[in-house]
Amino acid sequence: MFALVFLFFFLNIPLLVSRFTQPRCFWRMYENKDKDEDLVTRCVFFLIMEQRPVEKDYFNHILNIQTTTKSFQFLLALAFSMDEVNRNPDLLPNSSFVFECPERGCAIGTKIDSHFNFSEVVHDLPPNYMCHKQTMCIVVLTGPNLATSVMIRTMLNIFKPQQFLQVTYGPFHPILSNREQFPSLYQMAAKDTSLALAMISLMRYFNWNWIGLAISDNDQGTQFLTKLRGEMEKITVCFAFVSVIPVKMHLFLMRAEVYYNQIVTSSTNVVVIYGDPESSLAVGFRRWESLGLQRIWVTTSQWDGTTTKNDFPLNSFNGKITFAHHHAEISNFKTFVQTLNPLKYTDEFLARLEWMNLNCKVSASTCKTLKNCLSNASLQWLKAQTFDMAFSDESYDIYNAVYTVAHAFHEMLLQHLYNQPMDNGKGHYAHCLKLHSFLRKTHFTNPVAGRMIMNEKENLQEEYGIFQIWNLPYGLGLKVKIGEFISYFPYDQHLHIYEDMIEHATGSRQMPPSVCSADCGPGFRKFWQEGMAACCFDCSPCPQNEVSNETNVDKCVRCPEDQYANREQNQCIQKAVIFLNYKDTIGMVLTLMALFLSAFTTVILGIFVKHHDTPIVKANNQNLSYILLISLVFCFLCPLLFIGHPNSATCVLQQITFGVVFTLAVSTVLAKTVTVVLAFKVTVPGTRMRYFLVSGVPKHIIAICTLIQIILCTIWLHFSPPFIDKDVHSEHGQIIIVCNKGSVTAFYCVLGYHGSLALGSFIVAFLARNLPDTFNEAKLLTFSMLLFCSVWITFLPVYHSTKGKIMVAVEVLSILASSAGLLGCIFIPKCYIILLRPERNSLQKLRDKTSS
Repeated sequence: MFALVFLFFFLNIPLLVSRFTQPRCFWRMYENKDKDEDLVTRCVFFLIMEQRPVEKDYFNHILNIQTTTKSFQFLLALAFSMDEVNRNPDLLPNSSFVFECPERGCAIGTKIDSHFNFSEVVHDLPPNYMCHKQTMCIVVLTGPNLATSVMIRTMLNIFKPQQFLQVTYGPFHPILSNREQFPSLYQMAAKDTSLALAMISLMRYFNWNWIGLAISDNDQGTQFLTKLRGEMEKITVCFAFVSVIPVKMHLFLMRAEVYYNQIVTSSTNVVVIYGDPESSLAVGFRRWESLGLQRIWVTTSQWDGTTTKNDFPLNSFNGKITFAHHHAEISNFKTFVQTLNPLKYTDEFLARLEWMNLNCKVSASTCKTLKNCLSNASLQWLKAQTFDMAFSDESYDIYNAVYTVAHAFHEMLLQHLYNQPMDNGKGHYAHCLKLHSFLRKTHFTNPVAGRMIMNEKENLQEEYGIFQIWNLPYGLGLKVKIGEFISYFPYDQHLHIYEDMIEHATGSRQMPPSVCSADCGPGFRKFWQEGMAACCFDCSPCPQNEVSNETNVDKCVRCPEDQYANREQNQCIQKAVIFLNYKDTIGMVLTLMALFLSAFTTVILGIFVKHHDTPIVKANNQNLSYILLISLVFCFLCPLLFIGHPNSATCVLQQITFGVVFTLAVSTVLAKTVTVVLAFKVTVPGTRMRYFLVSGVPKHIIAICTLIQIILCTIWLHFSPPFIDKDVHSEHGQIIIVCNKGSVTAFYCVLGYHGSLALGSFIVAFLARNLPDTFNEAKLLTFSMLLFCSVWITFLPVYHSTKGKIMVAVEVLSILASSAGLLGCIFIPKCYIILLRPERNSLQKLRDKTSS
């Protein structure tokens, strides 16, 4: 008694892939692409479950199957998987998986139905295999592309679709998940729900923000574009171009040059390829590579084997970066294959089927990089380093498919459902329904610890291995695992890149840039122009006193007030604290001037005191002269309060001293001019001016004028007194400590009061300049007031046009200049007469001169 199941196995020419975690380096030999590159190979196999053991050399009969070398990749994976199931005592005990290839079951062509049909296949089975028709259900394994699976489903529907279950290998296709259209179809491949996120994470890691995209013009390509665009928007990655390649070949050929020029003219170095590796997109990709178009192609594992005869330069990073679903290493595959025929299945032959493991570190002591080592190595050296064949994703799907069917049948046997009679002549249909129910619920862990869950609602967490592939001379290929992506890790920990593997393979850890615009370095900020993509920008220098110490910043950061931006505008530097210092040149000069003039004024005061009894000193009230000289001494000493580090006391004393002392000096000049006028008015008969002169009106003028200024200063100090301030804007890179006047209005009121007194003195002195008197000093007073007013009128525009300590220096210089004008115009001529022309200072000689 035996049971049988038919597994129809349709085999396409595969595009070779591999997935391993350790070791992480692989090599292979590419086949000549001139032969059969546009042909599709399909084979039909019947997988039979017999309740008997099989011979040890049973699978040797696959050597007689006529097919292309590439087709053996899937064929050998199937044989290996069935052999492993047969050797497992805990799975289908007392039963074995075997398969037969019917006549013309393998053919080379573009349409499978040109050589056989399903009704013919079923009727050609050996008679003894059909003895229990009521227990038969046919499972069809199709792949690796979508077109094959859909075509086979269509053909199955022509016959008795209720007698068939379909299992697919190859990439996952959302279309095949439609239960209304494909009610009894199972996909072995995992969903690529995180593929877009994985690719964009890689872009972000290598700082690629300007990428191209080439997809097939179908639902699968559109869905991928939508997912990719959604992930790109989160981290600002932009498309340089999007080429949607028509599925129909004649439409593609009409625009092939346009698609090629899109890539050639684009500035991107990274192009994402997504689509069927046996479509017009693949034809275009081969053409782009054959024309020497070197880019970093980011794609999926199905494109591992899409190669060109062109070799990438050894110092080039150009090549393919592929994402493959992670699965554990399946050992002993090479041993099984070589056991079939050691003479035929040499390492060189197997390297044309699959990637071969290579010890990544074997060349570390003799080669600078793995690529250089591998390209110069002999085949014998490579074979010495080979450990096993790598299992491709499609082969791994076949591996899981065999185990899935085996586990489903195992459960049926355990529940004794397999031998139960079926009613109403619906044995085939009922049996497939039972198997369908078991397949739908099957979940297990395969021998290499890979979890399988057939219920699509229970999605497994995705893990991707990331590989970089180069074409090397002599038909060799090198693939290195450079990282992995684990979707269930935290967002910022999804991706892990093996920088040491990149460096070991290429000699550098850096990848070529792929950006729309060059990075805006420190000191610059990004500037977008209207109509440009978000990833494309111009760089503009940071505004004044703003810095950026990172690349590609959107906004520069303003330096704190106590710091300033350096010339490169990439860091803030602490400002130097300065003030009008005694040690500065200008401060030292002003200090020496103030001390010299105050000392000089003191000397003049001493001369006047010594010659107090001479006519020129007695004239115009010598007491007023003493007051004026003393006030000028203080006027010259007043600038010393403006020089040095300001403090609260000096800030207050600066303005108050300046206001009061200058008021005293100018009011004294006013008193002297009034004295001259009163002196001449007294001599006029009948006048009462003598009373004003005798009663000391000039002295009262000084007191009243000074008192008014003191009141103004008191009001100033009460409402808005001067205070210490920091001027951080006047001088670049400097903080100037100055005394803020508090109330500018009060300052100009004080200054205006000085001006009104000076103007009054000037007018009175000007009117009295021609009065006849030997010692009439009205002219001297006129010139002194003219000079005084000129200095302070000039001061106003100059003061407002300067900043910082120069402004303070201007005020000090104005004080010194106006004080020196009073001293020079009023007292220097008198000192000249006293010291050098004493004859003019004698009253007797003046009388003699007048009488003569």
